Amino acid sequence: MKDAVIIGGGLAGLSAAWRLRHWDIQVLESDQRIGGRIMSETRGPYTMNWGGHMFAGGGSSTVELLAETGTASVKIPGSLQGMAMNGKYLSTGPVQTYPFRFPMPLSSRASILKTGAKLGKDVLRYTQAVRARAGETGEQRQQRIYDFENDRTFADYLGPLNKDAAGFFLPPALRSAADPDQLSAGAGIGYFSLIWNIGQGLGRAILGGASTLTEGIAQSMRDRIDLGAVVNEVVQNKDHVVVRYTKDGAEHELKARTAVMATPAPITHRLGVNLPDELRDALAQVKYGVHVAGCILTDEQGPMPYDGTYGIAVAGKSFAVALNQGNITHGRETVRRPGGSMMTFSPASLGSKLWDVPKEDIVKQYIRELDEIFPGFEGTVKEARVEKFEFGSPYCFPGRAKLQPTLTRPTERVFLAGDYLGTLYTETSITSGFTAAQRAASLLSTRRQSLTPDAA
Repeated sequence: MKDAVIIGGGLAGLSAAWRLRHWDIQVLESDQRIGGRIMSETRGPYTMNWGGHMFAGGGSSTVELLAETGTASVKIPGSLQGMAMNGKYLSTGPVQTYPFRFPMPLSSRASILKTGAKLGKDVLRYTQAVRARAGETGEQRQQRIYDFENDRTFADYLGPLNKDAAGFFLPPALRSAADPDQLSAGAGIGYFSLIWNIGQGLGRAILGGASTLTEGIAQSMRDRIDLGAVVNEVVQNKDHVVVRYTKDGAEHELKARTAVMATPAPITHRLGVNLPDELRDALAQVKYGVHVAGCILTDEQGPMPYDGTYGIAVAGKSFAVALNQGNITHGRETVRRPGGSMMTFSPASLGSKLWDVPKEDIVKQYIRELDEIFPGFEGTVKEARVEKFEFGSPYCFPGRAKLQPTLTRPTERVFLAGDYLGTLYTETSITSGFTAAQRAASLLSTRRQSLTPDAA
């Protein structure tokens, strides 16, 4: 019998496996690759990235994991305040001046300024409300984040917007994988807090790409990872857990003293057949949006308009944001070398519209639209590829706060991990993996102590 089985080989599952690496463990991953929504490849000095790409800094679980695994990271250089709208691209100067610099009618400027003033005030209120407090646990702080403005949608909060105002405010919010009429008001405000660099956010990148972390962990325990292992059910018993799965067409059964379920909430709900009813009901209510992501490797020979900018919100295109991955390389250079890498990201309804479109057609559309924003871009393209993620990101919807106590309450032998347990994406994945591993290790240690003969 194994000490622990980890279901899911994404960032949360690998984080749990790393902390449990000194125990007798097995990782079951249904895909033929490790990493889940962490997916990157290197091309010389540049990274092509399709999944998680921003990581937490000082005092975080991410920093602990990077240090323990010897994975190097850097502060993401450049601004997150690039924006393309109405045929113009802006990346410098205070974002409050953008409405005066984009071409639009006076009525649109007035609408944007009015909404922006309201949003700016509430971003400060959000930052104050969710700031870490002395003596509180991470779970207490996370509950407070969920509680903030969780009784209405971001669309209700913003009120009616004309086309220009919608183009100005909605692309940043769409990064959440939900549309404004699905997203809670507090979550929408929180996104602007991140973009405007107010409060604590995700501001680091892993050198060599995010897969450097996940593959590094996997290589340290490759003989304990089963790829292509499709789990069918997880049954929690009084003194052990039974996991039934299929691999290479054959049925298998694995018994372990504990289990970490690091799968998306709907899959956890389906597989955890005898988890407590209240927990299964909460898991069934967690909501995700799809992600369609493209990465484009370029070979430009000189500076580009987006140099110095990492995040670019985009209005009126098939993607909501472009992420200048090449800036991670160029931002650390004294002389800019040729080439670069650009990630395009279509979440929420934008991703849904592209879901059934062939990947090669999406690539062509992304390149065409980038060329419309940055004339001449198409001529620099060297390589491009699109990836799709059904469970792109969980998002905070009105009423989500009430589910949190149930989702984070420990069960007897099955412990949950995943980014749906919080609001900090990669950081939540790692933190929840650590927490699940700690609970499993405590249970295993208690058993070991009880087996030790009385010294007397």
